[in-house]
Amino acid sequence: MKKTDSWYSDRLEREVNVARWGEVGTPFLIFPTAGGDAEEIERCLVSKTLSEYLEAGQGKIYSCDSIAGRAMLTQEGTPQHRMWLWNQFLEFIGKELVPAIRMDCGSDDIGIVVGGSSIGALNALAAICRFPGDFTHALCMSGTYHLERFLKAPITKDFYHASPVHYLPDLQGPHLDQLRKRFILLASGEGEAEDISESWRAAKILGSKGVPNRVDSWGTEWIHDWPTWRNMLHTYVPELMGLDAD
Repeated sequence: MKKTDSWYSDRLEREVNVARWGEVGTPFLIFPTAGGDAEEIERCLVSKTLSEYLEAGQGKIYSCDSIAGRAMLTQEGTPQHRMWLWNQFLEFIGKELVPAIRMDCGSDDIGIVVGGSSIGALNALAAICRFPGDFTHALCMSGTYHLERFLKAPITKDFYHASPVHYLPDLQGPHLDQLRKRFILLASGEGEAEDISESWRAAKILGSKGVPNRVDSWGTEWIHDWPTWRNMLHTYVPELMGLDAD
């Protein structure tokens, strides 16, 4: 049921690991947290949480290394380098990983659901906003969407184009028209280390551009950790992947 792969990406100038769980069904790309690798979601029991859908052939899960998030955590290079890498990571997703997923699914146009938690939520939001022709729904859990406070440097053109909360206000034309046909769900707890205001700020920008979205608060008992995100995934997967909850 599990398959792993890796390849050297010229865009990222490094090797990238990719993992897949499941054999058939709707593809769901789940990004790891900031420092995570392609198999983090397995270690954190996400594949077990969604095992009923995997075993029923209703869906298959993909993940990859958190290249840009890891670079931010380790302070790789200069802030400008890290901003460049964030933009390149999105290019890797759209130009390398999406084609690989579609090849694995045996379809050139299959729609992909995308999700993630914390920094992974930012990557999920960025992916669907950048490539609305590839991704149909996004689940953004406990997201952190404004990274400029961590970079502590003037925002570059690379970062502007990688950060949906920065470029969406200026987006127009066919790209925006296509994004308006997609759906983004922003879920967050309000317990320890959670900041639901990040989700509301992102939702306000999306709503101002006519992009369908919803913010769900899970309340103060849910904290910024994997038990919260596993429960969110189990709750929302039927809705986002068009599956029968039964």
